[in-house]
Amino acid sequence: MKIRHSLTGNEAMAEAMRQINPDVVAAYPITPQTEIVQLFSNAVADGKVNTEFVTVESEHSAMSATIGAASAGARSMTATSANGLAYMWEVVYIAASMRLPIVMPVVNRALSGPINIHCDHSDSMGARDSGWIQIYSENSQEAYDNLIQAIRIAEHKDVHLPVMVCMDGFIISHGMEIIEAEDDETVRKFVGTREPMYSLLDKDNPITMGPLDLQDFYFEHKKQQAEAMKNSAEVILEVAKEWNEITGRQYDMIEEYRMEDAEIAVVVIGSAAGTSKVVVDQLREQGVKAGLVKIRVFRPFPKEEIAKALANTKAVAIL
Repeated sequence: MKIRHSLTGNEAMAEAMRQINPDVVAAYPITPQTEIVQLFSNAVADGKVNTEFVTVESEHSAMSATIGAASAGARSMTATSANGLAYMWEVVYIAASMRLPIVMPVVNRALSGPINIHCDHSDSMGARDSGWIQIYSENSQEAYDNLIQAIRIAEHKDVHLPVMVCMDGFIISHGMEIIEAEDDETVRKFVGTREPMYSLLDKDNPITMGPLDLQDFYFEHKKQQAEAMKNSAEVILEVAKEWNEITGRQYDMIEEYRMEDAEIAVVVIGSAAGTSKVVVDQLREQGVKAGLVKIRVFRPFPKEEIAKALANTKAVAIL
């Protein structure tokens, strides 16, 4: 059953987290992300989820706690923005190299300085080569849908990589709009329960995680990590197809808008796509064959899809 809500992007993400009902959430507030973990903490306090909610003293500790929980086999999440992502930098790479299926909303905000609490993508773009899958959201509806899909993507046996689900700070995070949410049972059936391949708490099958690698094993592990990122593209499409069958909302690596005969095109990411679509429509009314390509998945980078979409254009503007 679909439920229509008037929600901000932060509220939509918090609602998705409540429905996912993760085992562990480690939280530290930072503008403009704070509302996500604040609202989720209300769900914890009200007994609406079974999550172990861990309040920590920094973003570095938030990611460290999330890594520890994920290593033990728990479905683990956190959320951050801007300087918070920069502060957890060391362990962001460790999460990916340990192949932990952590899902983290990133509410995009400019990195200081000067201090700027508003949106640019310098935070998540700085982490684009950290080994995390990155999915960007145009609006609150996409933020909700992307976060739910990210659980299945991260935990897939051919992937086992962490996922950042990004949305623009304030423009989406604090902007109110109507979204269609699914009922709790539908979401929880879709995400299922995590079945870890390995767990630090499995005493019958003891393992070591995060050991010292010398040159021989280091390259083997990095090769496997790169292959997992490559594999994730197919998994992203499989999960999107299944979500579309449930919701009627279609997702791909990229979205093409009025590109069938476009001679000029704009390539965008995030909330700018909505405004750009209006501009494309205005140009079409003036007889200009304009179109738009929105990048939804930035890692793995959809180079083939973008090249195909832009193949017949004469000029391209990249925002």
